[in-house]
Amino acid sequence: MTFRTGVLSTLSKAGAAAWDALLARQEPDRAPNPFLSYAFLHALHESGSASAKTGWQPQYLALWDGDELAAALPLYVKSHSYGEYVFDWAWADAYHRNGIEYYPKLLSAIPFTPVTGPRLLARDEQARAALVAFLCEQQEAAGTSSTHVLYPPEAQASALHDAGFMLRSGVQFHWLNQDYPDFDAFLASLEHKKRKNIRAERRKVLDAGVTLRRVRGSDATEADWRFFHRCYKNTYAEHHSSPYLNLDFFQRIGAAMPDNILLVIAERHGRPIAASLLIHTADTLYGRYWGALEHVPCLHFETAYYQPLEFCIEQRIGTFEGGAQGEHKMARGFLPTRTWSAHWLAHPAFADAVERFLERESGGIDAYMNELNERNPFKG
Repeated sequence: MTFRTGVLSTLSKAGAAAWDALLARQEPDRAPNPFLSYAFLHALHESGSASAKTGWQPQYLALWDGDELAAALPLYVKSHSYGEYVFDWAWADAYHRNGIEYYPKLLSAIPFTPVTGPRLLARDEQARAALVAFLCEQQEAAGTSSTHVLYPPEAQASALHDAGFMLRSGVQFHWLNQDYPDFDAFLASLEHKKRKNIRAERRKVLDAGVTLRRVRGSDATEADWRFFHRCYKNTYAEHHSSPYLNLDFFQRIGAAMPDNILLVIAERHGRPIAASLLIHTADTLYGRYWGALEHVPCLHFETAYYQPLEFCIEQRIGTFEGGAQGEHKMARGFLPTRTWSAHWLAHPAFADAVERFLERESGGIDAYMNELNERNPFKG
């Protein structure tokens, strides 16, 4: 079958209905990944958070069978490596030291979002194979240094490996709901020391006079979003960096996908002081952003972990993905999970050097995973 191909500078050229219909076919046994939804991606672009001006130039690949969108790939031309969470700064530096340009590069990822999900969106295997072939044609023709596909599921990573990409693995920490009837039942499954520490952390927040309220997206007010954005900006200011996302983005997803949003707002003496934003489906909760306007010991753990865990238990959500990095999550019941990325470099000598590096790194990741699994926080 021959597909009509196209490169899209805006997602509106695909259309919301066609895009979301294709997305719904990727994992039929699960709710569609909210970060790949038209609402989320379009909000990133239209708010200017991920745009050519910020170094994220959309260049989505699309295949049509007649009028049907048969396959698509989120793809960006990147002029830097910020907001990716799979770090290739050392590769860029090596190119620079040898007088070779590393940027621009091609990147398939959800901007600022280290969440595993389908990248090769396709109605069937034939369309997916054609999409991979189209990607290979584009990267050869583009003249860019490299192509990177971040956080695909393992099966898609393997398909890219078969097409000549090198694979890289990493580690995240995810919490799995064992049908706990309540938070105390979850605590009871942990080792005594871990259980004691969590109770002590929650008590510190309570003793500080802090109350928490969980706000579903459909109930979030304009004031709630403005307050959350203040917290979000303050987190970046404290780390002497600039925030990736603006208020317009948060307002857009609040309006377009309220059923996928949970805000946790902390208050003291009737005044909000901290907040976290989480995205969820019926089966997965994703920890995203947190910020505070004043310091309260352990408030981060309460707002970003314990309140969301209670929400998962109440709503019978099976998995809580806590975001990038963070061994400290293990003490709170999160377990190590392997992630994947796929990489293609045009320069033969650098491709060979990176391949050798990834082989060594992979052995280190295997050893790290084994070490983490030996520190299981649950009762034996």
